[in-house]
Amino acid sequence: MNDSALTIIDLDTRAITVLAHPLRARILGKLRLNGGGTATSLAKLLDTNSGATSYHLRKLAEVGLVEETAEGRGKERWWQPTSDRHRFTASSIAGDPDAEAAHDWLQRHYVGLLAERYNHWLDTAADWSVPWQDVAGASDYLLKVSPARAAALVADLEAVIERYRVMPPEAEAETTTIHVIGYPTK
Repeated sequence: MNDSALTIIDLDTRAITVLAHPLRARILGKLRLNGGGTATSLAKLLDTNSGATSYHLRKLAEVGLVEETAEGRGKERWWQPTSDRHRFTASSIAGDPDAEAAHDWLQRHYVGLLAERYNHWLDTAADWSVPWQDVAGASDYLLKVSPARAAALVADLEAVIERYRVMPPEAEAETTTIHVIGYPTK
């Protein structure tokens, strides 16, 4: 059972700007998925070099997104994410052109990852059991809500997801990606 509290970090304008880099965003994602690693292990996973991953790990550490662990030996430094999730809002970066551009890049990067991962699922779905094929999919709903009600809906959905996150996993459990995306449509 994963009964530990989900850790969430609110990104400030500097952190958003630092994270809005293709390799840094990928490094943070791999660390969150794998729980930690070295610059060398990350370089292999991300098909880059350890010098680049080491540099970008230090940049991520400067804004509190990753930290060194005590696991390293000698020059081998182990890194881990400082949180399970991060979040940021348009209002928290309004008026800062660099942060606004970084915010836009991050949003588009995350949607691109969603499409890439979902396409991978579609490409490999036949390799999974029929029960997984039955349950995996996408849905969309059109609702008429105010920003306040949309925020309440997202909070409710996150509460449901958290309830499932802390349940003991069953024997056939697999890491499963759940996305919550909402935006006004005209």
